[in-house]
Amino acid sequence: MTTIAAKRIFDGNQWLVNHTVEVVDGIIAAIRPTTPKDGPLVPLLVPAFVDAQIYGASGRLLSVFPDTTTIHAIREYSKKGGAAAFLPTLATHPTSIIHACIDAVRKYWEQGLEGCLGLHVEGPWMHPLKRGAHVEEWVHPPVMSEVKALLEYGAGVIKMITLAPEITSPEIIALIQSYDIVISAGHSNATLQESQTGFELGIPAVTHLFNAMSSCDHRNPGLAIAALSNKQAMSSIIPDGIHVHPQMIALAYKLLGRRLFAITDAVTNTNTGPYQHTFSGDHYTSNGILSGSALTMLQACNNLQTLANVSEEDALWMCSAGPAELLKVSPEFGFIQENRSAHLLALTEDWRVIFCDSHEQ
Repeated sequence: MTTIAAKRIFDGNQWLVNHTVEVVDGIIAAIRPTTPKDGPLVPLLVPAFVDAQIYGASGRLLSVFPDTTTIHAIREYSKKGGAAAFLPTLATHPTSIIHACIDAVRKYWEQGLEGCLGLHVEGPWMHPLKRGAHVEEWVHPPVMSEVKALLEYGAGVIKMITLAPEITSPEIIALIQSYDIVISAGHSNATLQESQTGFELGIPAVTHLFNAMSSCDHRNPGLAIAALSNKQAMSSIIPDGIHVHPQMIALAYKLLGRRLFAITDAVTNTNTGPYQHTFSGDHYTSNGILSGSALTMLQACNNLQTLANVSEEDALWMCSAGPAELLKVSPEFGFIQENRSAHLLALTEDWRVIFCDSHEQ
């Protein structure tokens, strides 16, 4: 049994003061008041974070190096930044590369390695005007035969697909949903009505709110306004202060509350392949276009609080229970509760990582 005593524990709902978590074989066996025998207290114990969008780490972009070594590098980067779970992501590529990334996730799981929740496929089914840094020649509307083939090959591995709802038929949306895959609207030029139709068809989320989507034009509102107006859909956001202005993050938080959640959208330096990301001080560019962040989830959590005045509790929720709920892995992730898996993050008083996951204590 491992015991972890903490001055403060956020269990996903409330703060517990001077409590101890007992972990047996990776499961939380008990949460009880701390006693003198429990030893030194860590300042903060919170649910480990979940990153639903990260492309690579340590010079290894998944689409360039689609193997278990890359996924392990992403895991190490994620854990150093407070995330015990992550969804490796690839941008628009030919089918062969998507298949290679699917194969890599399967091999990673076969090796019994943890943290990787599956695969997030971003593109190629997006609007060319909102492709951002994605390669234009590979961007296209989905056709049924292509979708069926990809879903069959990636069954059980693909957990999220970002697509433009205005170029996707209701039949294709229903087919993707039948594979228990989360559809997220993004890289989209949808009108307000097209966006609302997508939500009515059951699309539950929006990818990196404000970025690569029809904007907040007061005469021609699009996906961003539809997301802010919707009462059910969740929206991810990149809180690095570069992708989205802090005032816009604060506005989104005011309107969405805990339906807003953080992603890193993190990439890594690479001079190989179609997406050659260059580090530019505090973000990445590809061919001169903003292409990804240098965030960790802990930085994202801190930035939500310091840049957008998000409450401590809501910031933690947006980095843990929020994405875990969307990805259907809550309450295994996002909560510290008895009889649940112990995915724990210990922090110093000034919010630096002490350890991530009970195994690293």
